[in-house]
Amino acid sequence: MSADRPIADGPHPPSERVRVKRKPERGRYDRATVDAIIDRAIVGHVGYLVDGQPYVIPTAIWRQGDRLYWHGSSASGMLRATIGERVCITVSRMDALVLARSGFDHSIDYRSAVVLGTANLVEDEAEKLAALEVFVERLYPGRWATLRPPRPKELKATTVLWTALNEASAKIRDIGAHDEPGDETWPTWAGTIPIETTAGRPVPDPFVPEGMAAPEVTLEGRS
Repeated sequence: MSADRPIADGPHPPSERVRVKRKPERGRYDRATVDAIIDRAIVGHVGYLVDGQPYVIPTAIWRQGDRLYWHGSSASGMLRATIGERVCITVSRMDALVLARSGFDHSIDYRSAVVLGTANLVEDEAEKLAALEVFVERLYPGRWATLRPPRPKELKATTVLWTALNEASAKIRDIGAHDEPGDETWPTWAGTIPIETTAGRPVPDPFVPEGMAAPEVTLEGRS
């Protein structure tokens, strides 16, 4: 993939902390690649430290420009613990199972991204509302305008955090099956089994009027 839009100046990673050291040829540091991986993700894992104990919590994430957002209840221990603190957020996508002729050469084709930054609290109500609209619209284009407007108590009970995307890297494996020399003739199947994420058939609740169309869903990500 192209590396013509680096996150930092030049073709190198923005910091040594996000440099890909194991299989460095799989590392990508351009914003186009990092953004594309994040935009196709629904869930990210937020890593943080409390009193020397590491925690990693899955949560819904989304991107707006140069920021990565996540949200939750204002009572959330993870959100309260990370406001103003350093965090590590990872997202990943499995593209295919990779089967070789040796168990040690089995693998997975994947795309992943690691983001390091500080968790910033969105305090302005209008900014919070705008961020939540993007969160809904990225999965259900056009749906926000059809919803009941949020109530003040709902906004107050919701915390929205963001971190900048200026220290991030991606790692991609997309080479398919690989055998050790001489294993090609071993009599077993080898190759790849693609993994795809699709939305199933919508199931309405009992209060949906008969004939009302279900919302469109996109799992491809929106910038």
